[in-house]
Amino acid sequence: MIEVLKTNVNERFQAVEVLQQLHRTFPGYQANFDLDDCDKILRVESKTERIQSVLIIVMLKNSGFRAEILEDDLLEEHDEAFYLVNDKIN
Repeated sequence: MIEVLKTNVNERFQAVEVLQQLHRTFPGYQANFDLDDCDKILRVESKTERIQSVLIIVMLKNSGFRAEILEDDLLEEHDEAFYLVNDKIN
């Protein structure tokens, strides 16, 4: 499973601190930042367990940062298209 979050982490040293805390708290997660992206992306992956997004958001908030789940526009469009097609069939 993969979760992508939009954050306000701007500096590399901040990202390193957040990643260290994240890996201590969730040792089964792999995570990285893309600070070059305008949304300061935090990407979290786990091959064995569900991503605890709310806990990650709270952890960042407790460290003085904001984070929110970045919605997948492609998935939303796909879902909308599915419902439109499904409505026409029924």
